[in-house]
Amino acid sequence: MKPLVHKTDVRDYGLLHLLLLPVALFILCFQSSRLIYAVSCQGQKNASLELHYIQVGDRMRNEGLSNEKAYALLAKLIAHAPNRLAGSGGAAAAVEFARREMENMGFTTWLEPVTVQHWVRSREEEASLILPNLAEERSLSISSLGWSVGTPEQGLTAPVVEIRSFAELHQAGIHVGGKIVFFNKAMERAQLDIFRSYAEWVSFRMEGASKAAQGGAVAVIIRSGTLRIDEFPHTGMVAYDPNVPKIPAVAIATQDADYLSSILRVKPDARCRLKLGCQELAPLASVNVIGQITGSKRPDEIIILGAHLDSWDLGEGAHDDGAGCVQAVEALRLIRALGLHPKRTIRAVLYMNEEFGATGGRDYAVSERRRKEKHIAAIESDSGGAMPLSLGVAGHPEVLKKLQSWNYLFESLGMKGVEPGEGGSDISPLSAQGTVIMSLISEAHRYFDFHHSACDILANVHPRELELGAIALALAAVILSEEGI
Repeated sequence: MKPLVHKTDVRDYGLLHLLLLPVALFILCFQSSRLIYAVSCQGQKNASLELHYIQVGDRMRNEGLSNEKAYALLAKLIAHAPNRLAGSGGAAAAVEFARREMENMGFTTWLEPVTVQHWVRSREEEASLILPNLAEERSLSISSLGWSVGTPEQGLTAPVVEIRSFAELHQAGIHVGGKIVFFNKAMERAQLDIFRSYAEWVSFRMEGASKAAQGGAVAVIIRSGTLRIDEFPHTGMVAYDPNVPKIPAVAIATQDADYLSSILRVKPDARCRLKLGCQELAPLASVNVIGQITGSKRPDEIIILGAHLDSWDLGEGAHDDGAGCVQAVEALRLIRALGLHPKRTIRAVLYMNEEFGATGGRDYAVSERRRKEKHIAAIESDSGGAMPLSLGVAGHPEVLKKLQSWNYLFESLGMKGVEPGEGGSDISPLSAQGTVIMSLISEAHRYFDFHHSACDILANVHPRELELGAIALALAAVILSEEGI
């Protein structure tokens, strides 16, 4: 007897397929409708978010440009403390002014300790050119460089040798012994990026004294770091090599640099007389000034708006870096004025001592307070108060790409948006903690007309351009606070 075997007719499968087809079509349609609905909702959400930030940007622009309070605040800062060299009475006055102003605006405000170097400039800063067979001396427009040692009380007089590069100095060898080295190296005019031109020049100001001293020079005169030909010397810090004797170092105005060079071509035996009373004193205690709007949901996650409160003493420190300080504070005011309650903390940090070694930034980064905080981003404004061009992001290509999705908001301010860039010396110590470092990049073709000179005054700052920088900082801070990195 054969076993019973069930044989299914092929027509049974066809019937089954016919029965299941509507079910499959229903499931497919249902899933598709869900996907379409999700995409539609996401699109509506993105559109709604874009509209929200567009409205925030419009309100910030209207509030800022209608009042230009950044410029008014800068005028008040300069009136209270026009000279803010670290360790000086002017710097102390600036600290008290900034603390009081931020408290009056309703921000949570405090001070954090910083150790600062203390160098003082003497009222006695003299340089003159002495020509053979002429009793009369021709005065030269000079300024001591920061950290420079002074001359003997009676001054010093020596022959001058003109040098245009470190390679030329090396070739001169023993010929600079007992002489004053005149580094007549100009910033490169053909370089479109003016900060790159400055970076290529600044080594002469920083290292020139020690390199000349290695060859036995008794002093250095450095051509000022500016493209303008004028009568204003531009100061800045000199970095002495601890293994080489310290010699006096001064900056000379470009107009007199050209004059001195022309004389040396026909009178190579001309001499210069220098008399400087500057000196280095013991370090002092100072502070960083901090004000913030505390985050409503993630208060321990922080966005910094940073600038340095100290300045050189030849001018008023209006562009460098009074502009950055008032932009950071004005950005907080704009956020508060619009009634916004940022998710993360937005903090303005006015650092002390950037010009003499950036101890304010380093001390801030290692403070015990930082152990309980997470700094997700820091933006520094230290390229003057001219028209803002873009926000620069150092490294982090994935963050750059994310932030560039908001470019349309910054384009509405006349900016290019977000692009690769650098940070700044005050916020850079935070990068070791994973903080995204950014900078406000401003139009800079005129910046070195003023930089570190008597020309860095309030009158050379444009109120509207200054305010636009503050608006850009405020808008960036709000986006970072709400959307994160």
